[in-house]
Parts: sequence; structure tokens; C-alpha cells
Amino acid sequence: MESSDPDGPQAPRPALGRDSVQVPDDHDFQNFRAECEAEAGWNLTYSKGGLGVWVQALELDRPLHKIKCRMECRDVPAETLYDVLHDIEYRKKWDSNVIETFDIARLTVNADVGYYSWRCPKPLKNRDVITLRSWLPMGADYIIMNYSVKHPKYPPRKDLVRAVSIQTGYLIQSTGPKSSVITYLAQVDPKGSLPKWVVNKSSQFLAPKAMKKMYKACMKYPEWKQKHRPHFKPWLHPEQSPLPSVALSELSVQHADSLENIDESTVAESRDERGAGGEGSDDDSSLN
Repeated sequence: MESSDPDGPQAPRPALGRDSVQVPDDHDFQNFRAECEAEAGWNLTYSKGGLGVWVQALELDRPLHKIKCRMECRDVPAETLYDVLHDIEYRKKWDSNVIETFDIARLTVNADVGYYSWRCPKPLKNRDVITLRSWLPMGADYIIMNYSVKHPKYPPRKDLVRAVSIQTGYLIQSTGPKSSVITYLAQVDPKGSLPKWVVNKSSQFLAPKAMKKMYKACMKYPEWKQKHRPHFKPWLHPEQSPLPSVALSELSVQHADSLENIDESTVAESRDERGAGGEGSDDDSSLN
């Protein structure tokens, strides 16, 4: 998608530090798509077997950076990818980094608020996030994206570091009846000074591994879904949603500067993590 702006596509509004929570509109989705497809300013850090990873450093003295992953899915239709990314019960099966994840409330037919906590490379502290997530089918393509919000019933926990998703999401593009391309774009403030090995490992190993695991999960999803409420897809049929409603006025924007910074810049990688640095096959027996 081309932009008429001479400086290129602007970041979606939630990423610009808006003072009030709003559900993204068509303009925000179009901007997100344009950024997923943009090439200028991105540095390729990984390219192998139809999978590429790019990074974009925003500030040299902070760990804040953008990462973009793009993967060809030759045997996975776009609608299957879309279902897998939405299906929270299935995520608990295939996402080995997840500690806890659940939906909190719905805002509209295509927006909700949810919680996600994940394991970080040892010995870093684990993180969690509260996000407003929205989604939109665009012809044969789909977009799912989120940004951090504050919910009064889910304040930061003492055992986890509350991270901030400035803008994170997926662009799923159909390339045929049984093939697609997925682009993952993330700008996250981990709330802490991270050591360089974490940033390098994220772009060169952890991100590719996560994308490959997602691909394997997509291959197994149709069979799994047939055994687990096959017709329950509230992301396609909003009338199925059991979530309570929440008003926008109950939420507020989660600004990064209001959270505690954790200095982990001198933390060394654990021996277990170094040993896990190769590209071995993932244990996906839990998907069966």
C-alpha cells in the first residue's frame, strides 16, 4: 500500500501516546498494514526457509525497538491462521512461552480487552501485559492488532514486570486457497534495561522459533478444533461471545513512563538458555 505522505505511513494513533482509549478505526488498520509492508529503515537479521526477521532500533540508549517477522505458509490458508491467533484455548496448547492468558471483556463486535503473561529467557523476570485487541477482515486478508491499556481490576503484579505494547499485531495475507503469508509487527517496551544478548537472541532465534511453532500449530489446528467446540468461533460470530461488556471510560492508556523500570542490563544468559540456543525441533506433543 502506497502512502501519499512524503514521510511514509504514520504510526497508528494508539502508538503516539494518545490520552484516551479508543477502538482503532479503518485508518489505523490501513496504517498498520502499510507499516507491515514497508521496507525502508528495517535491518534484516534472519532469513531462512521462507522466514525473515527485521529490526528497527528507535533509540540507541533504550531497549525499545521494533521487530518484524514474515513467514510463508504454503499449506495453511489465511482463515486458519486467523482462527489460530484468535483461539485462546488452543494458544494454551501450542504457545510454550505463555504463563497465563485470558479474555477480560468485550468493547465492540471486533474489539476486546485481554491479559497475557509470558516467560522471558532465564534469568530475566517474566512479563505480562493488558491489551486492547481489535481485528478486521480485509477481503481475503486479516489484521489483528493491540496496544496496552490499564484495567482497574488488573493492576501490575509483584511477581511480574508489566510491559507495554505500544503497537503489536499480525497481517495475514492470502496467497491462494491453501497458502498465505503472515507478518508479525511489534513495538514493545519491556520496561527495563535489557542486556544486548536478549535483543540479539530475540531477533535471531526466539522470533524465528516462535513463528515456526505457530506454523506447526496451524497445521494441527483443524483436527484439534474438530474435537474442541468446533463451531465456537466468537471472533467470526460475535453473538457467541460470553464476555461481559466494558465501557471505554473504564479503561485508560498504559503509558510506559508510569511503570517501574527494571535494570537487567548486566544479567548474563543462563547456562540452560545458552544450551537451548540451537534450532532444534520443538516438542509439540501437547497439540495432539
